[in-house]
Amino acid sequence: MPSAKLGGNQAIEQRKRKQSNPTEAKPELYPQKTISELFATSKQGVKGLEVDNLPGVLPSKRSKHNHSASGTDSTLAPMQTLQVEDMFKFSSPKSRQAAEVVDLTESPNSSPVRNKVNAIRPTNIGPRTGPKKLVVKGLKTALRADPDEYYNTVWERLEASLLAIFADEKLPYSNEELYRGVEIVCRQGKAPGLYEKLKSTCSWHISHNVYEPLIQISANDNAVDVLQSVVRAWSRWNKQLVTIRSIFFYLDRSYLLHSASLPSIEEMGINEYQMNIFMPQQLKSKILQGACDLVSADRSGDENAQNDDLYRDAIKMFHSLTVYTNYFEPILMSESEQYYTSWAQRTVSTTNLAGYVESCVKLIDQEIRRCDMFGLDQTTKKSLEQYLEDILVDQRQARLLVVDDAGDLLGKERPDTMSQLYSLLQRRGLGEKLRPAFEVFIVKQGCDIIFDEEREQDMVVRLLDFKKKLDLILEHSFQRHEGLGHSLREAFETFINKSKRSNMTWGTDNPKPGEMIAKYVDVVLKGGTKAIRASGVGTEDAPKAPNNEDQEGESEDEDVEISKQLDQVLDLFRFVHGKAVFEAFYKRDLARRLLLGRSASSDAEKSMLTRLKSECGAGFTHNLEQMFKDIEMAREEISSYKSMLEERQTRTTFDLSVNVLSSSAWPSYPNVTVNVPENVLKATASFEQHYKMKHSGRKLEWKHALAHCQLKAIFPKGSKEIVVSCFQAVILTAFNRNDSMSYLNLKAFSGLDDTELKRTLQSLACAKYRVLNKEPRSKDVNESDTFAVNFNFTHSRYRIKINQIQAKETRQENQQTHERVAADRNYETQAAIVRIMKSRKSITHAELVSEVISATKTRGVLDPADIKKNIEKLIDKDYMERDEEGRNVYNYVA
Repeated sequence: MPSAKLGGNQAIEQRKRKQSNPTEAKPELYPQKTISELFATSKQGVKGLEVDNLPGVLPSKRSKHNHSASGTDSTLAPMQTLQVEDMFKFSSPKSRQAAEVVDLTESPNSSPVRNKVNAIRPTNIGPRTGPKKLVVKGLKTALRADPDEYYNTVWERLEASLLAIFADEKLPYSNEELYRGVEIVCRQGKAPGLYEKLKSTCSWHISHNVYEPLIQISANDNAVDVLQSVVRAWSRWNKQLVTIRSIFFYLDRSYLLHSASLPSIEEMGINEYQMNIFMPQQLKSKILQGACDLVSADRSGDENAQNDDLYRDAIKMFHSLTVYTNYFEPILMSESEQYYTSWAQRTVSTTNLAGYVESCVKLIDQEIRRCDMFGLDQTTKKSLEQYLEDILVDQRQARLLVVDDAGDLLGKERPDTMSQLYSLLQRRGLGEKLRPAFEVFIVKQGCDIIFDEEREQDMVVRLLDFKKKLDLILEHSFQRHEGLGHSLREAFETFINKSKRSNMTWGTDNPKPGEMIAKYVDVVLKGGTKAIRASGVGTEDAPKAPNNEDQEGESEDEDVEISKQLDQVLDLFRFVHGKAVFEAFYKRDLARRLLLGRSASSDAEKSMLTRLKSECGAGFTHNLEQMFKDIEMAREEISSYKSMLEERQTRTTFDLSVNVLSSSAWPSYPNVTVNVPENVLKATASFEQHYKMKHSGRKLEWKHALAHCQLKAIFPKGSKEIVVSCFQAVILTAFNRNDSMSYLNLKAFSGLDDTELKRTLQSLACAKYRVLNKEPRSKDVNESDTFAVNFNFTHSRYRIKINQIQAKETRQENQQTHERVAADRNYETQAAIVRIMKSRKSITHAELVSEVISATKTRGVLDPADIKKNIEKLIDKDYMERDEEGRNVYNYVA
């Protein structure tokens, strides 16, 4: 007890004073007992100690008071607070009777001697009289207050304060006084009545002071204004509810918190507002319609009607009133569905595919942004997305998947729009349905490239650019979709193997891309990085040497760039089925590079050969590898020949270099008649004799059309070293006898036919380096023309190379190569037919065609009509025959 503690402190001070003044201290015969000893016998002995029984004060608890030295009181209206001095008065030890009064100011003596005396001292409590009554002298009793009267007083103050809160006025009483009154009333057990009064007061205020003005507004204003007024009233009510809850906080925590059926003060306020303001049909319809009008205004882009803050506050109010899911969300969904349907119909009819896709993406972004910005529920967001996907995507699949329109998006290089179209379809998992449009676009564009006769030389460059464009579309627009990636490869493979009989293939059905890929590889391997940059493919990614003076670094970078370009070309080569056309042209071009020494890099040549071997197998590159071996062996042969000449001390007028080639591995070259100079014939005869002595039984056939020489020419303005072909050298040596000669004389001297002679003279008199003059001047060579040495010829370089005009020769060789490939193809087809017939003995026509296509697919897909022609040839050659009973059945003839 606080009073007992105070008495104990005073006793300690008195004891200290006695100890400091020994003359005043007197021995006590009977030491004082502690309070615990006095109360040990019975709890009923303490009947004289009575405290104030004010309303709201429980017997088991006492209010704590601050005590000062002067003993000032502390008052709490309307209750009377007792002073501590009046409650507990302590008399001096001298005037106290030891047998009847207990001194609470003295502490018991803990001495063992005193305890022993106390143990034998007779007690004042008799055996029949019971314990003595503890009396606190001077304790004033206060009058008890009437609880009902106090309850009414407190409620009057609370009611006045509530009316002030509703009117947004200053409270007539302090918050502390109001809170204390609520606490005391609750302690008296009158919390239920207080709660009912509070609830009825709030309900009356909302139904009269809030509802009636809103009804008047709803009768005249539109829905948005009504919503704004309701939201404003709701915000005001929330602020008022905060103050009310702070005053009745004790009621909320002590009574309502432990009640399972009664809502808290905050919930009560929300419920009252919901029932009295939102639930009436006249206001509810206006409130919901106002919120929907705000959404419509935002969708239409009407800046004057937009009010983002109002819509955001309205959504918060719907959530707080718990009417969002049951009332607002259904009407929002219904109006949104109607809006999406009408919007889609209007947009589809007025825009193309690109415009529709862009508008759909924009609409979806706006709807999602609105949900996130204004705090709409996640279920609402998902439902809106569901409606958007159903109406804009599912119901408009036919519009989104139009093959021609999707192809236009791809053809016009609009990757962003195509990416939006794919993302839109992928919302429903329909992205793979773009495969038909994608494949049609690839095949159409690819066929335009490979069948373009005017831009035939640019075919590979255009195909590489097209492939790069498709890869970017697949990566960025289609997000590397696996199914669309397969369609890209299938479509590319389809168009690149298409063929038609035209002037480009000399009437054969050989696919043209195989030839052009081989020619492009030839250009890259001959020209190196210069040819790559001239073609315009991959130059932006090509590495560059950091220093032009660092030749080794330049060489490494050039090899890297060539290797990268060959990898890109090999990607195209993988799609080609007919490898025979590529093989024929690649072998022919490789032979020229090896014989004429035109390869830019020997490492690049070997690297390409390794790639082809890895891609097509060792059988495909067997002859190509043999060509490289022949060149190495030829170097050894010519080195051995020169060593023999040195041993014999044989002098020659020129330096002879010979390449011995195996006819099975190298392309076949036509024999062109030419009158070779005597000294050249002697040198070639000497080498042939030396070769036959080492390799008996072999025959050498000289191909002078492949030869080239270096001549020294003396002009009046300076001597030059000229690199020419064998035919050009024969023509130039004719002018050693005479400075001017006619066409017919040159023909008789050289022994060349008209085609080769005209082509050779044109390269010497009409090309870049004109070492001969032609009369009359023109670009074409005629039989009536006259040729003379150009004594005014001059050039800054000492060594110049005069290239042979190759245009006509290329067309002829091209035709011959295509015809040879077509013939080989027929032979291969016939061989496959014979193998199948030999194993099956008897087979139907359909089965035979199917097996032949399967057996020869590595060399290209055959036309069934060509297979039928080869079957007829084999029947004529008696390799097979038709069955007598069934015309569609073939039998093998052993």
